[in-house]
Amino acid sequence: MKIIQWFSFLVLISALPAADGAKPGILLMFWNVENYFAPGKDASHNLTPSRFRAKSAGLAKTIFLVSDAFGRQPDLVGLAEVGDAGVLRRLTGGTALRRRGYSFIHYDSPDRRGIDCALLYRNDRLRCLFSKPCHIPDGGGSILPTRDILLSLMEDALSGDTLAVLVNHHPSKIGTGSGMRRALAMERLFSLRDSLLSEGVSRIVAVGDFNDSIEPASGVEPAYSLREGTIKFQGRWEKIDGCPVLEGLSAREHIFDSPYLLEADKSHSGQKPRRTFIGPRYLGGLSDHLPIVLEIQNK
Repeated sequence: MKIIQWFSFLVLISALPAADGAKPGILLMFWNVENYFAPGKDASHNLTPSRFRAKSAGLAKTIFLVSDAFGRQPDLVGLAEVGDAGVLRRLTGGTALRRRGYSFIHYDSPDRRGIDCALLYRNDRLRCLFSKPCHIPDGGGSILPTRDILLSLMEDALSGDTLAVLVNHHPSKIGTGSGMRRALAMERLFSLRDSLLSEGVSRIVAVGDFNDSIEPASGVEPAYSLREGTIKFQGRWEKIDGCPVLEGLSAREHIFDSPYLLEADKSHSGQKPRRTFIGPRYLGGLSDHLPIVLEIQNK
């Protein structure tokens, strides 16, 4: 049954009261948070209880830094490389974020590493009407053992608009056939976009880590010049995190390169993201990716 048919009765509910200090438009943040596992859940990365608490606090602090930089709290935070729902409960309920009113959406995916996509949302500003994990077909009747695309249909309490959000973490470049797997994931993403449009959902945004250079969607204005990448590989910045799908909306896209997230690149020049791990070696940082932030408005 189609999404809109399933949930039309929810869309007809009167709009929620606007949150105190609510601003028009949506501020959306996306971040690959590098192996955010609960202590003891990943043998290859020894995230002890104290290290886990430090990482959780650092992720929360970064969301606060985004709030300070943009003058408003992110309404949506898409995450990649999340281990399970338990770490999200810790992030939203056991850090300084607990008073900011975030709920989360998460499903376990068939990924071999046990990492998933997730979406945090301000429950005083947005209502989740529908969500589901969307598998990636392998072209042969099975599904790829990779991260599902997370689809959420949200209602904006301020405007009453419905917004579809697709959070992605496409297959890596490791292994034979990696390019084909990424192509299948991108094909699936655009198929989901087309299905949503055909069902009457006119406002759609897709964000994620695509493990390949991507062009921003039409309607996305890049608002960066000094740093044009989200990850640094062999001394070169690459932009593999972004927004390749935007329908019925316009957006300014920022790379959030706070000094809090960076360290000196001793092997090359300049700076690089301060990672949590290199292989099994603990470094104490937060991620090998920088977040992106989208200031989204209706067209």
